[in-house]
Amino acid sequence: MTTFLYIVIAYLIFINVYGFILMGQDKSKAKRRARRVPEKHFFLISAVGGALGTWYGMKKWRHKTQHRTFTIGIPLLLVVNISVIAAMIWYW
Repeated sequence: MTTFLYIVIAYLIFINVYGFILMGQDKSKAKRRARRVPEKHFFLISAVGGALGTWYGMKKWRHKTQHRTFTIGIPLLLVVNISVIAAMIWYW
């Protein structure tokens, strides 16, 4: 069972770091007027456990902070992520 826990922790670290880096890359692309990351990609990453990294990337690079869908949606997905993790821990 502990191997499963390590896999889950590694996954959460990976997906959150990925969301954080992706937000920074999109900010850089926005400044250069290059092709951007689709918004649905950020929400997908956040929905599968990367909401904390995406949210922190929003704050760090001040990116997507004027979009209501992001200022409400990402924190809401963070609450969902925390709830799922808490339920997993409680069940375990």
